[in-house]
Amino acid sequence: MKEPNCSADPIGQNIIKLISNVCFSVFVFTVLIFTVIAITYKPPDPWESSRALTRVFTEVENATFQTDTSVLKTGEDIAAVVPVASPSVSLPITEAVIEKSEEAMTNLTPKSGCDELSVVNCSDPRVLIAIEKFNLKHFKSILFLEYQTPVNGSRQDECDVAWRFRNKKEKSWRKYRDFRRYRIGYGDNCNYKVVGARGWHSGINARKPRIRFNATRRGEHAKVAPAPQFHDEEINDTIPVLSSDAAFRQGKYLYYSRGGDYCKGMNHYLWSFLCALGEAQYLNRTFVMDLSICLSATYTASNKDEEGKDFRFYFDFEHLKEVASIVEEREFLRDWRKWDKTHKKKIPVRKVASHKVTPMQLKKDKSTIIWRQFDAPEPENYWYRVCEAQAAKYIQRPWHALWKSKRLMNIVSEISGNMNWDFDAVHVVRGEKAQNKERWPHLDADTSPDALVLKLQGMIKPWRDLYIATNEPFYNYFDKLRSHYRVHLLDDYKNLWGNTSEWYNETRLLNGGQPVEFDGYMRVEVDTEVLYRAKTRVETFYNLTSDCKDGVNTC
Repeated sequence: MKEPNCSADPIGQNIIKLISNVCFSVFVFTVLIFTVIAITYKPPDPWESSRALTRVFTEVENATFQTDTSVLKTGEDIAAVVPVASPSVSLPITEAVIEKSEEAMTNLTPKSGCDELSVVNCSDPRVLIAIEKFNLKHFKSILFLEYQTPVNGSRQDECDVAWRFRNKKEKSWRKYRDFRRYRIGYGDNCNYKVVGARGWHSGINARKPRIRFNATRRGEHAKVAPAPQFHDEEINDTIPVLSSDAAFRQGKYLYYSRGGDYCKGMNHYLWSFLCALGEAQYLNRTFVMDLSICLSATYTASNKDEEGKDFRFYFDFEHLKEVASIVEEREFLRDWRKWDKTHKKKIPVRKVASHKVTPMQLKKDKSTIIWRQFDAPEPENYWYRVCEAQAAKYIQRPWHALWKSKRLMNIVSEISGNMNWDFDAVHVVRGEKAQNKERWPHLDADTSPDALVLKLQGMIKPWRDLYIATNEPFYNYFDKLRSHYRVHLLDDYKNLWGNTSEWYNETRLLNGGQPVEFDGYMRVEVDTEVLYRAKTRVETFYNLTSDCKDGVNTC
């Protein structure tokens, strides 16, 4: 009988041992990798995560004036909004609309030659048609929404006309106003044609100056400042007021006390404010809004935080009222105290001490007032913490509700209109970044006057209107560009917020008769929006320098 061959047994055992060792090594290596990751991983700061989630609101179009400052895109920059309770939306005046108007006037052409037209009749509908054609041809970047009947200019062949428009890049329903002077001549068949047109707001006979009483609080009339040259009668900054005690008692409110967000940067404020507004909408409650803003030192001339700024200086309160249910804080507290004084049964209030109490837990709460209090240390007392974690799946920030101030946008329109909406722009970032050679080693040299002339000549045609959005403090820094372009800087338009301007008088009314400073954030908003409207836009960190926007090795 043959003995079994035992030589195969060690070979099989060795293979099994080898496989076991390999599997164990893979296991140990995997555990080691996860251990290293666990030790070295640092979770992102929630504020930085919030910025990442809203990258669409912060990209490219920010004419920043400080190292870490940008302007969020607001609702009118993102998508078209159909107004809920807004004035009627006008359809744009197009070539097809003009052709229909012409067809209705075929019998108005004079039969006796052009002699009878030696004096232009500005009220003749054909004059308006000629002006509409001229505007469509020359101002291609704006939508024309409505015209007033032309009136006589200063000469027999001149007509002044006012019209409302909107820039094609703006997605809101808002209207802006211009009035210009046109010189009228005659073409074939004695038809009117525009021979020439003057600049922005030149048709002074077509303007309608008026003194408008602008209510500031509770609908009462404030004292009227001296009438500026032109008022935007479409702005309504009045504070909504409840009609009765019963109306107050029937409401449901979400009230946020001040937290650590106060006096932080404007983007931080907006991220938190829209979180609160989003929670109010999720809970189907009226949001109690504090109109008083603390402006961060980043934007102030004093380099100190400044309290008492009005939300309406920066953002469109009228639009906010139309698309969101809000009540002003002082009105709310006045009505609350009045109710408690005059009724034995107090208002039911639920106080919420921590952001960890989620909106989902409050959804079925029947208290009249849900009062979120933010007394914890930073960053636990930031409003936006309410919208984190699971709440982020339920709370939608209503970006469409936030528009920039119509008064500031009027300044944007005036600057753009003075350049006939046909201009290019360059965003030149200097300031602290240009001085920090460790993080931005080439920025200072790449944005020097000589470098700007050299680079812009390859990007922008000579003698174009060139708007420069910049944080460079020295006005004459860009003088070398004036030999190649018609240069415009924000400070060239100081009269638009000076003490004889519409903006000055309107904001003074909102501020209880006290003048309002045209501060750093207002400058950023205006600069940004003008930059956004340029036909060719040159960016510092995309076109002028190889440095990364956020410093070395961050591209």
